[in-house]
Amino acid sequence: MIDPKDIDWNLIWKCQVEENRASSPGRDCARIWESRESALRFWNMCRKERSRIDQTIWETDISQNSRVLDIGAGPGTLAIPFAQKAEHVTAIEPAEGMCSVMKEKMAEFGLSNIDIVQKRWEDVDIASDLSAPYDVVIASFSLGMKDIQSAVEKMVLASSRYVYLYHFAGPSSWDIQWQILWPRLHGKAYRLGPKSNVLYNVLYQMGIYPNIRSFRLEHNQPYASLDEAMAALVPQAQVESEEQKALLKDYLRGVLKKEDGKLVLPGSSIRVKIWWDKSQQLPPSD
Repeated sequence: MIDPKDIDWNLIWKCQVEENRASSPGRDCARIWESRESALRFWNMCRKERSRIDQTIWETDISQNSRVLDIGAGPGTLAIPFAQKAEHVTAIEPAEGMCSVMKEKMAEFGLSNIDIVQKRWEDVDIASDLSAPYDVVIASFSLGMKDIQSAVEKMVLASSRYVYLYHFAGPSSWDIQWQILWPRLHGKAYRLGPKSNVLYNVLYQMGIYPNIRSFRLEHNQPYASLDEAMAALVPQAQVESEEQKALLKDYLRGVLKKEDGKLVLPGSSIRVKIWWDKSQQLPPSD
């Protein structure tokens, strides 16, 4: 019988990240969201989830004097509302398209208290790239790091108190979508990345015993036409040939639903909020 203490959960995370990347090379988030158009589409989709965004901000322990570090900030989905309530936000985001839209939204909302660091979290140096420590460090659905233990250790170092992580429990609707499509388009299986069960065990082995809350989120993506849906999904699906495009179009015809004059791609996922006060963190047990 295997002793749970003998399981290296960080290694399991690494292996699942590697399997996911190997099964779908090029589906790197920074690449997918390089264009301003795709980043703006992401912003508009997230704005439809306003209740979820508002709840995230409301549930985060901040005040008007707080300093927030937002890792994987995207187009400013959380950074913008955080900046409206906190003293300062540092946004970590590698994708050019996302950074471009975030700057546009900063100007639109009249915000000057957001610093953007256009790097991957793995490449960020706390001393030279950040103004640590931060009252709150948050990574919301942006845990694509291969070495999650090192990533979390850096988050803890950058925080003076709170760390908030949001991740997925079980396959999302787009995981299922790619599991169906990938063999048809590319002739091989699509491997899922690690989920919150692995993350929790990594944290536990680090001596972090966090609070956990799960919730279901519906996220339906509307498109004006089938062509618009194709334009959005072709880069993500890494479709190049006419045969692949025909397969993707046939799939979309079968799953898109007509609602209020638009075509909607239905989606849902079970998500997990994981957070802790670093002052209560314990050293890992032997």
